[in-house]
Amino acid sequence: MEISRIHTPVMLERSIELLRPAIEVDGAVLVDGTLGLGGHAEAFLTRFPNLTLVGLDRDPEALALAGERLAPFGERAKLVHCRYDEIRDALQGLGYDTVQGILLDLGVSSMQLDRAERGFAYSKDAPLDMRMDGTAELTAEEILAEYSEHDLRRIFWEYGEERLASRFARRIVERRGETRLVRSAQLVDLLSKATPAALARQGHPAKRVFQALRIEVNQELASLEEVVPRAIESLALGGRMVVLSYQSLEDRIVKRALAAATTSSTPPGLPVELPEHQAQLRLLVRGAELATEDEKAANPRSTPVRLRAAERVRVAS
Repeated sequence: MEISRIHTPVMLERSIELLRPAIEVDGAVLVDGTLGLGGHAEAFLTRFPNLTLVGLDRDPEALALAGERLAPFGERAKLVHCRYDEIRDALQGLGYDTVQGILLDLGVSSMQLDRAERGFAYSKDAPLDMRMDGTAELTAEEILAEYSEHDLRRIFWEYGEERLASRFARRIVERRGETRLVRSAQLVDLLSKATPAALARQGHPAKRVFQALRIEVNQELASLEEVVPRAIESLALGGRMVVLSYQSLEDRIVKRALAAATTSSTPPGLPVELPEHQAQLRLLVRGAELATEDEKAANPRSTPVRLRAAERVRVAS
């Protein structure tokens, strides 16, 4: 596989611009918490010759491919097989207490989307797998076969914001009484037939259900809830973090976590702000930044991205 042809890093130049003040110092360490195929990592290691990069990924196949791509950088690239919410353990295992930069490029990777056999894409027939880590046990097929109608409805609504969650859950339970859903084409056919024509014209009927199943299989939102506070703890004073989100549920979690860390916890009524109540972070961008129109045209996968960034300004005592 020629990796560079299928992986164009999203908002690369803006991420470099935001992280540069923290990682251009000698001995700096940057964590790429969602290594994927290593596109961002390769660019950072090339631009900053004194930088050490720690790459985390739960997908063994992605780690192997990224390892080939980053091999020319030798010991400057340290790769770890783990979920990104295990960032503290990963860093401690490498002998680092804190780092100068953290990059989180959330969601499903280019490779996972492009490999039809992984089952992430509703446009390609494949086994209903959707595991980012192929060594994990739970698959989309098992969810569709074993979850109750109530739980199917819940994940379609909560993780996919699917208006037809109840209808889809009911039809899936009815179908599995006759035959097990094992391939994406079977599920797409079921969802398409269950979607009223007026709604079908508003977008592919399977899009939100596939998103919801992927999130449930990989426990993505639960991991994200954990990783942002742990990433903040891992930043040295003056360290910076950039997070790229691709859907509203992710961005909402990131926004809430950053808001909490950039707000003083001083109790109301105190005449002065005590040091231990001062904000840990300051925001580097207002709200969520979008990709430029030029980047969206050149790299369609950047279209939904929302970028948030912050700098650590206080270390808890």
